[in-house]
This record gives sequence, C-alpha cells and structure tokens, in this order.
Amino acid sequence: MHAHQRVIVAMIDGLDPAYLDGGTMPVLTGLGAQGTSGIVDAISPTVTNANNAGISCAAWPAEHGITGNSYFNPATGEADYMEDWTHLTQPTLLERVTTAGGKAALLTAKKKTVRLLGNRTTLAVAAEEPGSEFTDRYGPAPDIYSAEINHWLWGVAVDLLATQPDLDFLYVHTTDYPMHAWPPGDPRTIAHLRRLDELIGEAVAAAPDAAFFATADHGMNGKNLVHDLSQALANRHAPVRFALSAEKDRYVKHHRTFGGTAWIWLHHPADESNVAQTLSSLPGVETVLRREEAASRFHLNPDRIGDLVALGDRDTVFGELPTGRESEQLPQEYRSHGSLYEQKVPLFASNNADYPYTRQPSHNKDLLAPLLGAWTIDS
Repeated sequence: MHAHQRVIVAMIDGLDPAYLDGGTMPVLTGLGAQGTSGIVDAISPTVTNANNAGISCAAWPAEHGITGNSYFNPATGEADYMEDWTHLTQPTLLERVTTAGGKAALLTAKKKTVRLLGNRTTLAVAAEEPGSEFTDRYGPAPDIYSAEINHWLWGVAVDLLATQPDLDFLYVHTTDYPMHAWPPGDPRTIAHLRRLDELIGEAVAAAPDAAFFATADHGMNGKNLVHDLSQALANRHAPVRFALSAEKDRYVKHHRTFGGTAWIWLHHPADESNVAQTLSSLPGVETVLRREEAASRFHLNPDRIGDLVALGDRDTVFGELPTGRESEQLPQEYRSHGSLYEQKVPLFASNNADYPYTRQPSHNKDLLAPLLGAWTIDS
C-alpha cells in the first residue's frame, strides 16, 4: 500500500511547443486536457542540467545550485562539467522519496543525468550505458545519437510500472538529439514523437493509479551564427580570462557545445566596461548583464556564473572554435538552444488528486512543486 499516490514524470528533453503542432502527441495532450496543461517558462539558461535540476528539485538555480551544463572555477582556473550530484545544494524529489522510505527510479538516456540526479535513488539507469541486467531483459539500447533510444527507454519505464507496483516515483528523461536533428513537421520528427506518445500511453495504462506529470527543459530553434567570444574579444582589444557556453556538455554531436548564453570571466574588474561594450557590439549579442543583474533576473547562484553574461538573439550561439576563427556561419539544418528564445515549454499534469496545484504553474520548475509537501525531509 502506498503512503502517497504513485508518480510518473516525463521530462521530454527539447520538446518545444511547436513539436506538438498538428496533433503529434494526442495521448500527452489528452492527459493535459483531463488535468492541467499550459505553456510555461523554462529556467534560464535554457540548458538541460539547470532545468533538470530545477524540475526534479522544484526550485530555482539559486536554490539547487546548477547554473548550466558546465562551470569555471576562478580559484583553480579550470573548467569542468556541472553534472555531479555534489554540485546540487538542495535534495531532489527522488532523494526526498527514498529518504522518507519510498522507492524512486531514474531512467534517462544520458549518463550525465545519472551522475547529476541519481544519488540516493532506488534505481538509476542510463540507456547510454544500461548494464547487462537491462540489456538481457530489454535488448541492446540504441545509440545515444538516435531517436530510438527514447523508445527503448520508455519501454523500460512501461515494464517497471507493470512489474514493480511498489515503485513510488519514476522520473524518465529522454534525449533531445532528435530535436537537434529535425525540425517540427519533419517525417522523422513525427515518427519519433508518435511512438513516444504511444509508449507514454502504455506507461499510464500500466499504472492507472499514478499521477502523471510532463514538461521539457527547453525549446529548440534553428541558429545561423556562432561566436567564439574569447577570440572575438581578444581581436577587439578586450581580452578576457575565460568565456564559456552554458550549454557545453559531453554530447558534441547534438550541438557542437554551442548555446545562446555565455559566461565571461574578466582578468580585472576594471575591464568590465570595455568588455561589456565590446560584447554588445558583436552581431547577434542581444543583451549583456553584470553578474548581479543576471543572478537577480534569472534566480541564479552568482558564485557559479561569470562576471558578465552574454545572451544571444534568436539566431546566435556561443562556443569554442578553432584558433584563428572568431565566428562561423552555421549550416541551415543546425538547431540548438540556451537563449531566452527557447524558454517556452509545455507542461501537463493529470490524475494528480494527491498533489493538487495551489496556483497555475508559471515555470517548468513548478511541475512537481505539489510533491514537496508530501515528501518532506526532516531537518
């Protein structure tokens, strides 16, 4: 007997609202029609780790600590991926469930999500590296750079829900590789999402008593220009200590590490005005914010972002380019995220009688807010 209503969470990476046009996911939208649905804002920067943490903790980055996919440590002068659970400054709902004596499982396409959210879970599996226990039962997982890996992942979810009725909380995180690869309306997009939708329907049918929640971490847009800010600024007599795309992670084939938000660390505080003005003069740089402004506006941990923050327009991203190349025109098919233009995402909740909303969610981080009162951690 469950102390609380079971929960299924679908975090559909990169599900821009445009992907739902034309009725591509009738099960998902139908569930929302029975309960709560809407278009909400993702956390900025619109990258996976900051939003995955926000959704699973029901908190802002200022509270959970994850400000992007990567970070730079000014004390050591080294950059690294922000993908380990030790970077979290607040417990996830998965951890809350197991600490309270329940059972919580994390299923994800990406290994990095296990490292970030898998601490103190009953089960944490990445389809990218599932282990023999899972491949023996479900067959080999498809390649991480495929649409089929999401279908394999949700097939596992359906089976867990059917065979483990004592599972209190299931969080399923797909990969956005198909969204990076194909725009809305592409036949490959439609095939991917229709099958995903069918599997979500099977999961709900396998656990009809469960509350169902779904959202995305960011949208997706075509981009046509990338700047290497370190090189561009140095070439304009405004050198900086370090510039980093907030989107940079290990999945280079997705986006070449390019994203629409960049952190910039200065050599000296006195450089701020010159660097900010130079950044603002670059084509496609829409907004430049000081650390304190960005932390306040986007609810970020100021110790984990740069001295300056650059935001790209809808068509522009930032990242590292070969030496001697400060900018590059991107191919027509290139798609990415990270800017304010990928902030709109869908949100759905259904059959959540034990977890009612006290107000309409405004951000994806609000998706699981009603669960905080049910799964408390004693201080």
